[in-house]
Amino acid sequence: MTRWAAAALVAMAVPMAPATAQNWNAEVVETEQGYRVGDPEAPLQIIEFISYTCPHCATFDREAEAELRYHYVHEGYAAVEVRHMIRNPVDLAAALLTECGNPSRFFDNHKAVLATQDDWLATARGLTQAQMARWASGSVGSRMRAIASDLGLDDLMEGRGYSASEVSACLNDENRALEIAEKSEANVAEYAVPGTPSFVLNGTLLKGVHAWQPLRQALVAARQDNE
Repeated sequence: MTRWAAAALVAMAVPMAPATAQNWNAEVVETEQGYRVGDPEAPLQIIEFISYTCPHCATFDREAEAELRYHYVHEGYAAVEVRHMIRNPVDLAAALLTECGNPSRFFDNHKAVLATQDDWLATARGLTQAQMARWASGSVGSRMRAIASDLGLDDLMEGRGYSASEVSACLNDENRALEIAEKSEANVAEYAVPGTPSFVLNGTLLKGVHAWQPLRQALVAARQDNE
């Protein structure tokens, strides 16, 4: 047997290692209206409308993450695009912070803000009249900084590795704040979004679906239709 024949036999006997699967959770891009994670060609395209001051949105994020992100998105079955619904100044300050820095950081920032919602909403309920006045006067940047400072959102972001100057710059970005607010209004107009969280699946608003289990049922049905 020649050396080359022996090598061929060895190669046939030793199975090749499987190719590394694509981790679609690592594919994050900024879209025209929000931020998307997952395969842009996935058969299930989900748009998630959220408000950071909406307790149901925090509940959804907590309940959906394991299956939505680490099954549907990870395996390439679905892509999820998050779009802000701005209902009040706190939503706007939080949105500015989640969008701070490289787009690849958005979903981790988004999760951090929602995961700590109980704490900073409790702080908001104890605001003084002086604090509320700071939120309502001055430039957009000064109001956003006041909100973030009073609720501890700036500390949250610094704990995530941002410098104080980076956080301040994001909160001071009046053009970005206006853009976020305008996109929120456009989304409401385009899909007649009734509240948060709400979901669009493959271009259609899911009426009456505002929690993980109803959305999960819609995803299961849609996958079956596609098979």
